[in-house]
Amino acid sequence: MARVLIVDDEPGVREMLGVLLRRSGYACESAAGAQAACRRIQEDPPYDAVVTDLTMPDGSGMDVLSAARVRDPHTQVLMITAYATTEQAVVAMRKGAYDYIQKPFRNAELLATLEKALEKRALVDENQALRAEREGDALGIVGRSDAIQRVRDLVERVADAPSSVLITGESGTGKEVVARALHYSGARNAAPFVVVNCGALPEALMESELFGHEKGAFTGASARKKGLFQEAEGGTLFLDEVGELPLALQVKLLRVLQERRVRPVGGANEVPVEVRIVAASNRDLEEEVRRGGFREDLYYRLNVIRIELPPLRERADDIPTLARHLLRKHNLLQRRDLQLSGDALRWLSAQSFPGNVRQLENVIERAVTLTDGPEILPRDFVPQRALAPADAPLGVLPEQGLDLEQHLAQIELGLLQQALERTGGNRTQAAALLGMSFRQFRYRLAKHDPAGTSSGADEDNSEAD
Repeated sequence: MARVLIVDDEPGVREMLGVLLRRSGYACESAAGAQAACRRIQEDPPYDAVVTDLTMPDGSGMDVLSAARVRDPHTQVLMITAYATTEQAVVAMRKGAYDYIQKPFRNAELLATLEKALEKRALVDENQALRAEREGDALGIVGRSDAIQRVRDLVERVADAPSSVLITGESGTGKEVVARALHYSGARNAAPFVVVNCGALPEALMESELFGHEKGAFTGASARKKGLFQEAEGGTLFLDEVGELPLALQVKLLRVLQERRVRPVGGANEVPVEVRIVAASNRDLEEEVRRGGFREDLYYRLNVIRIELPPLRERADDIPTLARHLLRKHNLLQRRDLQLSGDALRWLSAQSFPGNVRQLENVIERAVTLTDGPEILPRDFVPQRALAPADAPLGVLPEQGLDLEQHLAQIELGLLQQALERTGGNRTQAAALLGMSFRQFRYRLAKHDPAGTSSGADEDNSEAD
């Protein structure tokens, strides 16, 4: 629903325009003069359009136009006056007004002009979003918020550097996406990009997986095997959830980073390796260092360059861009040609997404799978109870109230997803993290994911994780 600000010093005109526009489906606010309008424009979220009188006792419609252009250059401004002249029209258009309407006007004329102005606004927004997606697609980092632009700029600056990089952020914020962007936008892009999920490797096999082993080094070692450090030679080794490494292996990892040599399990000689290390964690590693769960020297060795990814709730402006990007991806995968309705985009933008971009993608994928018509509507986002309003922080009751069942379900789903993320999708281990049995965990997960789309291993094959 487009937001329109009505500006006029005559109460009757404001009331008449408000009734007309609301009946036509617009969300309207009003201001009783130029100064009040300028304050609202500065303090409120940007309006899609402003309908303003030109001549008012406390200022001019030109002042309103200037304030609107400063707040958002794409806000469409319609001037209305009983004193229209060609010169005034030219000045207003040159300063960025969309059109100029003279009193008395016909309602149909005003509505038609406003509709065309908003079509222009929508086209500009769509072009901006597509441009941002194309720019983001070059790195795989999608969004146009200031926060994500800072991430993109930092990735471009350090892509060719040999220094280690530590990527931090909540689960689902896209840490692996950024790691891949670092690799593929740099000079190492022709060499391997090797991913290690440190939380999913069985502890008994971690050293062998990372550093390799010689034939006969242990039971079952029937042949010599290269480790992942050697597999990534010349490229990038991405240590995802590095905070899950046991202390004994942290010591060996630190030595490899310092010496740039690995010793395979059961081997007598060290093998030189040349790889760039990119690590990621959703844990607070500084806190882990204070608690003794992570080595301070290893932390500083990894944290040469730090990239912090903001949660999606802190860059909600990116949700429409991300949603369109993910829709194209899943349209292609499922051979569909769906569009997101304006109401669907607004519904998505109002959610908090505790599971971040991963949860948004889950919602989009389900909608693509389940929607029957050509357009995705808010009702196609199921189960809606898994989300809660973005302005409903934990422990704080919003003034307008909230749906407690939805809010608690949101908290539960977020914890379930974090447990799965931390254990590399192993449901048995995730259940243990939350102090419940595997069956309890599976039951609770199924409440939010009846289609069974959440990743994770079953109890019987959990060792495969």
